[in-house]
Amino acid sequence: MTLSISPGYHVNANPATFSYLIPTAVDPGKAEGVIAGKPIYPVAQKKKFQFADEPLAVYEGEVQIRLPLRVDANAGKGSRSLLADVRVQACDSEKCYAPDTLKTMIVVDVK
Repeated sequence: MTLSISPGYHVNANPATFSYLIPTAVDPGKAEGVIAGKPIYPVAQKKKFQFADEPLAVYEGEVQIRLPLRVDANAGKGSRSLLADVRVQACDSEKCYAPDTLKTMIVVDVK
């Protein structure tokens, strides 16, 4: 799955630099016959911002988060819709905004 982060903004990486920061997190739902594994987050960029004393681990631009999927052996063929929540906290160069949960859908085609 791809996160597209607008220019001038970033989201906290997973894991986040500090425990009080909200990390980007994918929480996959369920789809019949499809089992989602643990998300694999990309390596973070370390950037210094005026609101923090030390560099923070962040994602900017286009970010790929891999979500391993497994299909049950007895699952029928056809498309499935796997809903997923993506928790993010967006920030600009001066401040962070309230965390939000984005809803997305991944279409899985079982052949």
